Amino acid sequence: MSEVIKNRYEFVVLFDVENGNPNGDPDAGNMPRIDAETSHGIITDVCLKRKIRNYVETLKEDAQGYRIYVKEGIALNAQHKKAYEEVGAEKSKEKANPDAKKFMCDNFFDIRTFGAVMTTGDHNCGQVRGPVQLNFARSLDKIVQSELTITRQAVTTEKDLEKKTTEMGRKHIVPYGLYRAEGYISAKLAQQTGFSEADLQLLFEAIENMFEHDRSAARGKMAVRGFYIFKHESELGNAPSHKLFKLIDVKRKECVSVPRSFNDYDVTINKEATPQGVELIEREYCLV
Repeated sequence: MSEVIKNRYEFVVLFDVENGNPNGDPDAGNMPRIDAETSHGIITDVCLKRKIRNYVETLKEDAQGYRIYVKEGIALNAQHKKAYEEVGAEKSKEKANPDAKKFMCDNFFDIRTFGAVMTTGDHNCGQVRGPVQLNFARSLDKIVQSELTITRQAVTTEKDLEKKTTEMGRKHIVPYGLYRAEGYISAKLAQQTGFSEADLQLLFEAIENMFEHDRSAARGKMAVRGFYIFKHESELGNAPSHKLFKLIDVKRKECVSVPRSFNDYDVTINKEATPQGVELIEREYCLV
């Protein structure tokens, strides 16, 4: 495995959705998440992390060192028990076993990356603070939550055939929305989990491709439109993150009243204002 990262990073990701629901809210009938005060769309960090996990799992297929901790159909406590068995430790509920904790970091990509709380059950693996953190994504403009009625030319049960021949349903979409997410990567926290240079490149690859293997009729057409990475010369960083984020300015074109594509926006990158000790990296093939 490659060496642990030695530089701090921040990044900005632009992505859009067309005729789809990027992140449904279960407390609102699965309608697209929205800021109630501004009507801007919201996508949670949990949703984005899920897509990153799914890409890594698809690519690595549970290869050694790249297993996924948080996944469907797997009990987390069972993973903790397996770690204790692998390191030959007696179960411990109150005190975390350091060898089991290291085993979890070494074998699970998402623990090395995002961290995890592994203190539940009879096999305490401790708590890990991950080096990679994401903010909620937010749309650049207000979104419209459209509710469409759909029909299916088949009923669910034979008894239903006595009353009807079709089923009615509803589909929730955003006609168009451009979203912006921001993230942070700590070199200091990477030392605690073993997050390496190879993990970093895999993370960037996963972000770039997180929608390419996550297609569904419900999510419509989603695509990464811009990926901008700030690399610091030092572990602790050379400039505040909020100042770096301001260097990427995205605005709707003045001639556009209702945006319906990425071309309705202008992206301005203030490279000249990049602070000393910070390198701005553009993943060019994502810029379309």
